[in-house]
Amino acid sequence: MNQPLGARPSPDLTGANVEDAGEHNRAVVLRCIHRQAPISRAEIARQTGFTKPAIARIVDRLLDEGLIMEARRRHGLRGQPAIELEINPDACFAIGINIDRDHLTILAVDAVGNVRARVHHEKRFILPAEFLQLTSDAISHFQRSRLIDDARLAGIGLAMPDWLGEISLLGKPKAYQEWTDFDVRAALENLTQHPVFIENEANAAALAELDYGLGAESSSFFYIAVNACPGGGLVLDGNGHRGAMGLSGEIGWLPIADGDGEAHKVQLLGEIFSLFFLYDFLARHGVEVHFPQDLLTLDARGKRLVSQWLKEMSAHLAVAVKHIAMIVDPDAVLVGGRLPIRIVDELLRYVHEHLDAEDTNLPSLHRASIGEDASAMGAAAMPMAAALMLASADVAQRTRSPLKNMDRLNS
Repeated sequence: MNQPLGARPSPDLTGANVEDAGEHNRAVVLRCIHRQAPISRAEIARQTGFTKPAIARIVDRLLDEGLIMEARRRHGLRGQPAIELEINPDACFAIGINIDRDHLTILAVDAVGNVRARVHHEKRFILPAEFLQLTSDAISHFQRSRLIDDARLAGIGLAMPDWLGEISLLGKPKAYQEWTDFDVRAALENLTQHPVFIENEANAAALAELDYGLGAESSSFFYIAVNACPGGGLVLDGNGHRGAMGLSGEIGWLPIADGDGEAHKVQLLGEIFSLFFLYDFLARHGVEVHFPQDLLTLDARGKRLVSQWLKEMSAHLAVAVKHIAMIVDPDAVLVGGRLPIRIVDELLRYVHEHLDAEDTNLPSLHRASIGEDASAMGAAAMPMAAALMLASADVAQRTRSPLKNMDRLNS
């Protein structure tokens, strides 16, 4: 049977030449060090199944390339102290950009996920021209200040919502539709000589958790992002899963029953649950909030109103968790995004009250370990994963552009 044009071969049917096998083995060792550092050569051999001579050759090559370093000797064991290996933080760098309806965050990140520099603009509905100017200024600042080594820059990652200019939002200006016709990939590629990686912002946040957060404990999880609009990202068996049309994880489209009796109606989760809807709820009760951090400085009445909204939303989020459990069956569901940590914890406490603690079929529910910069960290993780040959690397990110023209979904 002929394979359809453009179809990707199944991984279990893909062979390898001798050269490819060598690169594969090198990637396996590098991933092992990335995931479990500090780690000795003997431990790598035990975990990978490679012979000690093979490990010695691969490790020597990685040391020569500057990708890893000998960190310290481990004492207290019998025999000669083992030398521990780690990823070299200066092996490579990445720039991660996250643009959304209420902010722009740009990070310079090293090979182990340390943020070397951060530029943040807390501003609503930034238009494409300003986005490009602010991004260019930030990259220039990183380079002039020598916060990163441009020769070792693995690439620039962009995390942004799909349909950025199309989804109707409270207060969205008409000019914001410019994003729909704006070729953000071409614009960034004209801005830099380095590779450009693009992903949905919630998927990017999930990738950040995979490579730098709770991914060390869970290889399959669903990430719920509480941002200007809600979003979701899915990780299965240690890999981000976008789906055939790139729509996997779009939790905002989940139908939710709201109200009882004659008032009962079905709404989409994205039509009632987001930071902007929380701001609107507070405004209707005479409390003005414009930024996430404003939520932490409210008086007693304002805090009570936030708690009231969280309790109402927790019932809907509990339903979402149950649906995710039945359809995807992940190890865990993580809740993150731009909602302040203290408020995420309060929300999860209410969600747990709606879930049956004795139901072993439900995934565990946690606050995401990376805070408001998770999407920007995930943006940086994309070029870093490619440079370090991590399992999360995805070649599609080199050609992907944000989804547009929502009317196609209804045709």
